[in-house]
Amino acid sequence: MNGHPPSISPDGRHRYAVRVYYEDTDAGGVVYHATYLRFAERARTEALRAAGIPHAELVKRFALMFVVRRVEVDYVHPARLDDSLVVVTEPLVVGGASVTLRQDVRRPEGSCAVLTVRLACVRRGEGKLGRLPPLWRRVLSDMCAAAQDRG
Repeated sequence: MNGHPPSISPDGRHRYAVRVYYEDTDAGGVVYHATYLRFAERARTEALRAAGIPHAELVKRFALMFVVRRVEVDYVHPARLDDSLVVVTEPLVVGGASVTLRQDVRRPEGSCAVLTVRLACVRRGEGKLGRLPPLWRRVLSDMCAAAQDRG
């Protein structure tokens, strides 16, 4: 889907590059509304990996996983076939068993879609809430604090 390296900046934001392919669009060449959810999912996975807390390790070491509890999408401006986009991910709130993220899917001219995503940390196989392990909580909280510090 991308082929570009992810990065986390000192401001607590992760940037993930995406190219819009034909398969991402509707018959009119506009990015299909549900495609933004796929872009955001991949960006979240890469943000965790880039932060040193990969989702696969959370599952393997603690039998915990993140699941989407709630997502809100504001469609601002359509992205189109061949557009080069960047998904900017930043944590807004880190709780004991959840994290709320803001994900902005952007073209150079501005936002295409802005997502607010609440993730719950649950026990694999049980579906019951599980507390975030200390390292995951600390890294996400540090990213959140960096984002707040930039003002």
